[in-house]
Amino acid sequence: MPRVKRGTKRIARRKKILGRAKGYFLTKSKLHRSAKEAVDRALSFAFRDRRAKKRTFRSLWIIRIGAATKAHEMSYNKFIHGLKLAGIELDRKILADIAVKDAPGFTNLVAQAKQALAA
Repeated sequence: MPRVKRGTKRIARRKKILGRAKGYFLTKSKLHRSAKEAVDRALSFAFRDRRAKKRTFRSLWIIRIGAATKAHEMSYNKFIHGLKLAGIELDRKILADIAVKDAPGFTNLVAQAKQALAA
């Protein structure tokens, strides 16, 4: 077996880690071992929080829709149920956007939901 020297590969790998750790505090941006630990930790947080972001936005949309329906003397869950009965298939992101930016349109949706619940 021929001898394999990995000098350039090793340097490139370390350079990549230190590049990702740029701006970290003290040795975490200078020394390879602590930089690798910090980068691995940061990447795991990034992975976790990309999923958590979806949950937090959904809860924000639900809060906004709930606040808008309270102004029309209706609860959030009755509003969503009424929309389903009326056959209106808008997701919570769009409903929250309508609630914030288009008050007359949201009033119309609430009226349709109330009609569907009464029928």
